[in-house]
Amino acid sequence: MLDSDITTGKPQGAAASLLNGLTVLEAFSVAQRSLLGVTEISELVGLHKSTVSRMLTGLTEAGYVQRDDDTGRYRLGLGMIGLAGPLLAELDVRRAALPHLEELTQTTGETAAIAVWNGINAVVVEQTASPHQVKHSASIGTRYNRFASSSVRIFLAELPTEEAARLLSAGIILRDSYRGLDDPAHEHLAGIRELGFAVNDGETTFEEYGVSAPVRGYRGAAVGCITASAPRSRVQFQASQPILRDAVLQAAERVSARLGSRPAENKSSAPTVIVAPLGKQIAPLRPAAGVR
Repeated sequence: MLDSDITTGKPQGAAASLLNGLTVLEAFSVAQRSLLGVTEISELVGLHKSTVSRMLTGLTEAGYVQRDDDTGRYRLGLGMIGLAGPLLAELDVRRAALPHLEELTQTTGETAAIAVWNGINAVVVEQTASPHQVKHSASIGTRYNRFASSSVRIFLAELPTEEAARLLSAGIILRDSYRGLDDPAHEHLAGIRELGFAVNDGETTFEEYGVSAPVRGYRGAAVGCITASAPRSRVQFQASQPILRDAVLQAAERVSARLGSRPAENKSSAPTVIVAPLGKQIAPLRPAAGVR
């Protein structure tokens, strides 16, 4: 909570400085100009020039603004890119994925979604719902933290083993009776890294079947995860697990390509992955007691 004066309700001390600094940064958006001087910013935001000058000095040291040596004016610095980077990446993934999610749903008739990793959860940021009356879906913003979730396992498989172990041992990612680095979960995650997909065959709820594959950015790291979800009864009755898996892998590959990922970096593009018999090379872990 921000410190404030009891009589005026206005932020005081560090809180006031923080808000003043944000106000100075917002001036560049209000003015819609790349270079602004102290006087211009002062007039735009209604702060005294000495306050603006002090804020700019601190923001320059932090890298959020940069002083132009020729004019003495200021522009936004590269630090702003780092600050907004996670949000921009999320928006880019969502925008790049949407047409391919729509195509995936049209091809399979099942719900398609893309999630991003926030450090402790897989978070759904876009979805196209199945046209069937009976379907599995999740609203945008839904967070998953169970190991049984195929999307969670995709992201865990991308993490260093020690980090995945920390999340599991601390109960941040839920898996009953976790036994540390000797737990079969880590062997399972290694298999997911090798194959490039994860399957949830009734592990979160008995009625659900889901398959997920990572989406990679231009640096080769996973920046998202595409999942197709369906009622198990429909998938098993139609024997369509390989069809659904291949469609997800192809969608993930196409989105990765739009984000600048090279085929060699995108494991889902390997033909041996697409045709690998599900269950022979990696068997889904069954949920521990109490997990639904």
